[in-house]
Amino acid sequence: MAIQTVNPYTNKVGSAFDEMTEKTVDLLLSKSAKAFTSWKETCYDERAQILHKVASLMREKKEQLATLITLEMGKLIAQAEGEILLSASIFDYYATNAKTFLADKPLEPENGSAYIKSSPIGVILGVEPWNFPFYQVARFAAPNLMVGNTVVVKHASMVPQCAIAIEELFKEAGAPNGIYTNLFISGKRASALVSDKRIKGVSLTGSEAAGASIAAEAGSALKKSVLELGGSDAFIILEDADIDKTVEWAVVGRINNNGQSCVASKRFIAVEAIADEFIEKFKEKLSNLIIGDPMDPRTELGPMSSEEAAVTIIDQIRRSVDAGATILLGGTRADLPGAFVLPTILTDLKPEIPAYYEEIFGPVASFYRVKNEEAAIVLANDSDFGLGCSIFTKDIKRGEKMANQIDTGMVFINHPTGTQADLPFGGTKSSGYGRELSELGIQEFVNKKLIRISGISDPL
Repeated sequence: MAIQTVNPYTNKVGSAFDEMTEKTVDLLLSKSAKAFTSWKETCYDERAQILHKVASLMREKKEQLATLITLEMGKLIAQAEGEILLSASIFDYYATNAKTFLADKPLEPENGSAYIKSSPIGVILGVEPWNFPFYQVARFAAPNLMVGNTVVVKHASMVPQCAIAIEELFKEAGAPNGIYTNLFISGKRASALVSDKRIKGVSLTGSEAAGASIAAEAGSALKKSVLELGGSDAFIILEDADIDKTVEWAVVGRINNNGQSCVASKRFIAVEAIADEFIEKFKEKLSNLIIGDPMDPRTELGPMSSEEAAVTIIDQIRRSVDAGATILLGGTRADLPGAFVLPTILTDLKPEIPAYYEEIFGPVASFYRVKNEEAAIVLANDSDFGLGCSIFTKDIKRGEKMANQIDTGMVFINHPTGTQADLPFGGTKSSGYGRELSELGIQEFVNKKLIRISGISDPL
């Protein structure tokens, strides 16, 4: 398996690393398990000191770390710097709030007294993706380390320098050896690792196939898992929306991270009354995007993460057109040497067309016209995915009423689906289960231990 950097702007190979041997992995797991025995005994303030230091180092090294992201997976440099700052805010958030989130919870039994104590459970395995190399790790590692768990991370093989950089941040922050460990192994070996008795839980962000594999291993070993998988978020435009501002957000929602986000707006559903105006302005904005070097601050759309990703997207477009879809914009590779795909709009989509039911992980928008808001809700829910949804309307009460009828883990009104440390993140259906971020994210891998105190003569 290739663990290497391939710059998608040039398709040239950079640094390469050997996969770890079974002996090395076994040694690192033993160190992590041993580190847990002492880490779980530390107080919240000690843990917080380490996480605050990691956050501080991230900010100090922002340009350096962001450059690694851009060189390894093609994110625009400004967005890469934004990812570093977001990641730092997540470490600070849990360092500041974990003590409150995990405080003993008193109960009121009929006799005696009782309370719930939150306790760490051990070594947690994180299987993380390439599209947000620091942010995805931060939202997994920060809460678990504050709980008192230790973590081992199998990062995506195409961002090895980012993986190493994160581990180095913990070392520089003075973290005890073994509380954060990077594993250079394949996805198949990561799935097999779940059954190891030293692993007490597993969290994965990735594809449906990877999630199914991890969940199967976790289930057979009776271990807790959290899955954040794909998405095909609907972006609903009602007739009373501010169209110009909505179009601006539509572009951001579709091409953020070069379109490679699980919560990217992918299905644009406009009611008939404003469909023509929306699609005309949306098409114009997408067609005028500046495409090129992700290190150039003027660039608005960079390459896909890899040549393989670009080829996959073009294949999805071709199969969709063959099945009856119409290309309204783009639909081809850009005339550039790297892994580029032109901004694309597909329409005339029906349930049997691949673009209707598949997630397209790039700058490809599916456009639908519907009669009214009721039809928009039906179409938004007609997906195997259930991660996020956006609703654009000036009538907030109307938007909230619609949100209650959307089968997703998140609904944003007048904004594309986004993320921040204090908002829970997760989905339904094939988009996975469990939550990350906010208070909910710290409660996933915790033993909620009941402690009951009774008088010797109290009834049972």
